[in-house]
Amino acid sequence: MVGIVVVSHSQKLAEGVVELASLMAPETPMKAAGGMDDGGFGTSFEKITEAVEEVYSDDGVAIFMDLGSAVMTTEMVLESMEDRKIKMVDCPITEGTIAAAVVAAGGASLEEVVQVAQASKEQAKF
Repeated sequence: MVGIVVVSHSQKLAEGVVELASLMAPETPMKAAGGMDDGGFGTSFEKITEAVEEVYSDDGVAIFMDLGSAVMTTEMVLESMEDRKIKMVDCPITEGTIAAAVVAAGGASLEEVVQVAQASKEQAKF
């Protein structure tokens, strides 16, 4: 099953998104990688790397990020794991993660998971 990692500058935000998505798809392997190693705001190469390792399978991992340096730090992690099947997903972090978790739970491929998550950009909230 495709794994999911949520990268945020805030540990609480990343954990909250994973918690919410887990309500919809509890069987999907998900991990939060939020904040710095000391608990402060920022992004941690080590936290992202550990999260990917924890949810990784041959099906791959989709990574969802909040802002600028979360993207840059995630890109560095991907460069260090070139042999892995990992995709960064450009979409709203909450909506995209939930959509991805649900289709991953149904056995979707990494490409399908990414496609569904990216489609969340087009979903109106009202």
